[in-house]
Amino acid sequence: MSEAVVIRGEGEGISPAEALAHAREGIDTTLLGPLLFIASEAMFFAGLFAAYFNTRVHYSVWPPEGIELEYPLAIVITIILLSSSLTMQLAVQAIKRGDRTRMMRLLVVTFVMGAVFLIGQLYDYSTLNFTISSGVYGALFYTMTGFHGAHVAGGLVGIFVLLLRGAAGQFSARHHYMGEGVSAYWHFVDLIWILLFSTLYLLR
Repeated sequence: MSEAVVIRGEGEGISPAEALAHAREGIDTTLLGPLLFIASEAMFFAGLFAAYFNTRVHYSVWPPEGIELEYPLAIVITIILLSSSLTMQLAVQAIKRGDRTRMMRLLVVTFVMGAVFLIGQLYDYSTLNFTISSGVYGALFYTMTGFHGAHVAGGLVGIFVLLLRGAAGQFSARHHYMGEGVSAYWHFVDLIWILLFSTLYLLR
C-alpha cells in the first residue's frame, strides 16, 4: 500500500496532509461563539442569584408578607419549557443523521413551546398581586424572571433563524454546528429557569 494514502474505510482514503489537518481541527467557531456567550451569561445570572440570596439573609420573613405567587401556572410553563429542551436535542440528533425534515418539525415544536412559555409568563405577571416597584422582593423577582424571559426570546430568534436556514437546505449531517450552538443556548436557558423556579417558588 502506498504511503501517500491513509486508508480510513472501505475504498475511502485521505492524504497524510489532510489527515494531519483534520487532526488539528479544534472546535468550530460557529459553536465556540455561542459557548463563550453562554459562559458570560452564566456569570451574569450568577450575579443576580448572589444579589437575591444576599438580600434574603437580611430578612426574617421571606418573601415579605402579602406576596403571593401563582404555583399552578408556574409549574405548567416549567414543564413546557423543560419539554422543549428535549425536542431541541432530538432536532440536533435528527440533523446529525441527515434527517432535515424531522429536524424542521422538532424545531417548530420547540419554537411553539418556547413561545407558549413566554405567553404564560406574561400572563402570570398579570395575575400577581405585586409589581416590580413592590419593594426589594418585587424588584428582584421581576428582574430575574424578566431577564430570563428576554433570554428565552433571544433563543426563539435563534430557533427561527435555524428554521429559515433549514428551509433553505443549509444544514446536513456534516454541517450543523449552528444548530448545536443554538441547542446549547436553549439548554442553558432551561437550566437557568430550573434554578429560578427552585429559588423563587420552592425555597420560600
